[in-house]
Amino acid sequence: MSIATDFANRALESEIWAREKLAAHAGKSVRINVGLAHVVFAIDSEGRIAESNAAPSLALTIEPLRLAALLAEPSRWGELVSAEGDQPFAATLAELAPTLPWFVERLLSRALGPIAGQQVADAGRRLLTLPEYASERFADSVARYVGDEARLAVRAGDVQRFAAEVAELTTRVDTLAKRIEPLDH
Repeated sequence: MSIATDFANRALESEIWAREKLAAHAGKSVRINVGLAHVVFAIDSEGRIAESNAAPSLALTIEPLRLAALLAEPSRWGELVSAEGDQPFAATLAELAPTLPWFVERLLSRALGPIAGQQVADAGRRLLTLPEYASERFADSVARYVGDEARLAVRAGDVQRFAAEVAELTTRVDTLAKRIEPLDH
């Protein structure tokens, strides 16, 4: 049993209602794709999960750069996860996803105590939001920089007009200098 399945089954241990929802899909399996990595889990008749080699009933795809955001805010499931295959099974998983932080908090509270467990869960959630926050701030900074530079940049048409005005002014100054030259003697 892998760490992920062990953790999930421990979290589900006292959550009979969640296991009942999963047990309704007993015998089905789900393939979770994160970039090039993937794993297949099967649901047993008691609503527990185990790694499997079975052909998946459902394929869930999550972009690697969005995984942390999903773990931090599972309520964004519909936005961050693409599901192909057994749609009722996908709907059940989507329904259970927002409860994941609660399962984690309860598991950490049992292991570390109620206060420390809550603080560790909150810290973990904040850390998981860091990559998305940083990428948003970086994108905002780049957009502002490009916008500011675009206002400072000179367009080709403006350069041509300026060059024409300088040429005209040079011609006028030369003409004026020729007219002033005889008066200087």
